[in-house]
Amino acid sequence: MADITIRNLDDALMQRLRRRAARHGRSMEEEAREILAAALAEGHRSGSNLAESARRRFAEVDSVDLPLPMREALRDPPRFRP
Repeated sequence: MADITIRNLDDALMQRLRRRAARHGRSMEEEAREILAAALAEGHRSGSNLAESARRRFAEVDSVDLPLPMREALRDPPRFRP
């Protein structure tokens, strides 16, 4: 296996990597490997189906149940004079 060193990473980027690795229960190095593997996977198409991209992106996020507002009765349609 080969090694890689990445220099001059932005501090904010490192923090995001650290938090993402913690969320997944991995080391930062393992998380970086996973990100690279996913980005370079065969058959990976950017700009594919937007709905599928959104589902993959937010699959890890817990769902939120929002209360639905009560529906109002329908109004009578307007009547126009002939």
